[in-house]
Amino acid sequence: MTERLAPAGPVDETPTVTAPRELTIREMGVIWLLLAAAFVVILNETLLAVALPVLQVELGVSESAIQWLTSGFMLTMAVVIPITGFLIQRLSTRTLFATALGLFSTGTLIAATAPGFEFLLLGRIVQATGTAVMMPLLMTTVMTLVPAKDRGRIMGRVSIVISVAPAMGPTISGVLLNTLGWRSLFLMMLPIALVMLLIGLRFISNISEPRALSVDLLSVVLSGFGFGGLVYALTQIGESVGGDLVGLFIPLGIGLVSLGLFIWRQIRLGDDALLNLSTFASLNFSLSILLMMTSMMALFGTIVLLPFYLQGVLGLEPLAVGLLLLPGGLMMGLMGPPIGRAFDRVGPRPLLIPGTVIVSSVLWLLTLTGSGTPPWAILAGHVVLSIGLGMLFTPLFTTALGSVQPHLYPHGSAIVGTVQQVAGAAGTALFVTIMSAVQLAQQDLGEIESLSAGISAAFLTGAVISSLGVALTFFIKRPAES
Repeated sequence: MTERLAPAGPVDETPTVTAPRELTIREMGVIWLLLAAAFVVILNETLLAVALPVLQVELGVSESAIQWLTSGFMLTMAVVIPITGFLIQRLSTRTLFATALGLFSTGTLIAATAPGFEFLLLGRIVQATGTAVMMPLLMTTVMTLVPAKDRGRIMGRVSIVISVAPAMGPTISGVLLNTLGWRSLFLMMLPIALVMLLIGLRFISNISEPRALSVDLLSVVLSGFGFGGLVYALTQIGESVGGDLVGLFIPLGIGLVSLGLFIWRQIRLGDDALLNLSTFASLNFSLSILLMMTSMMALFGTIVLLPFYLQGVLGLEPLAVGLLLLPGGLMMGLMGPPIGRAFDRVGPRPLLIPGTVIVSSVLWLLTLTGSGTPPWAILAGHVVLSIGLGMLFTPLFTTALGSVQPHLYPHGSAIVGTVQQVAGAAGTALFVTIMSAVQLAQQDLGEIESLSAGISAAFLTGAVISSLGVALTFFIKRPAES
């Protein structure tokens, strides 16, 4: 079975993936190029975080419509990422990189020159199509090229991309909006993306041979309705509090039913599945994914709640909010390399246990925030929270993918990317829903106090979930191949 599924050529190539060798200069160049490209496309995800109110006024659209610039992006990512496992096996590394960055550049150009809201939304959707491919491609490349003894170190650099890029988005956006206007958000990205595309076309090499695979169209359709419907419903939950829930239950029901059918279909297809779920046969992979899900919920929920709190309760300006949250994101990124090197030495558990304890402790402390909490306390709490999260992501990515067989790396990378999107949407929906519900129930306290009470209740929910994550860390082991 392993012989038939090996991604490239003869069976005896498989041991070379984990052989104790050093990366060549060319291989390291490929990884650095993919890291840079991933940084740009992920930075773009949060670039509009503080720009939506400005865009709403300048484009003359409603608040619910302007939210589609972020909801549509997430929705597209959720639909595309599950099929990247197939694409990585079907297309060469060079072709897939060029396609992903070409789509991203095209979407950026459409957005930068958009005459109105509809074309701007189209540009964001095309951007998301390219963005969805980049992270799974990066993860699969790292797992294929990097010897097991060095994976923590390289994954530490991947963590820089995942943590620093989203943290810098709101700050860069605030500066550009105050000086050059909203089109500069995309005009800044376009030349960088085009230069990296040209460099990739010239220097990037293929790390494996494409396989002649056939795509199961029914799986593609079920995946789109399943993950797309689920993420759409999650993004709408916060807006449905106190209103008509019929419009929420319909996409949620379609998403859950389609997702169930998608899973059933993948199990039936076995090794020919669009997304091979046999990765979950590894208990270590399953536990790592579960802990990653709770961590992503905490991260994205906190990213959404803190701006509400800092602007709505403490009265800070958007640029000040972006600057206040920047140190935490930078701290998480700076921790990536040393945490990666520590993982190579001691494995995941000595890092995951204190990391989850730190995250849970900070979330419990954030439940005590109120209208009199000083901004410096939020800054300190966010930095410490980021330290805890920084201790989690590198070990989790490396452990999860290192726990599956090499021919399953593309599927494992696609599952990791899908979990990031779904858990991010779920965390955002859960935190915003609880905040909105409590704020509505206690509106007699006044606008600021009711909002503060809602945010505290949301952090309490996050604290409880994170406490459950602490227990999972004791069962996660170092991958056998390491």
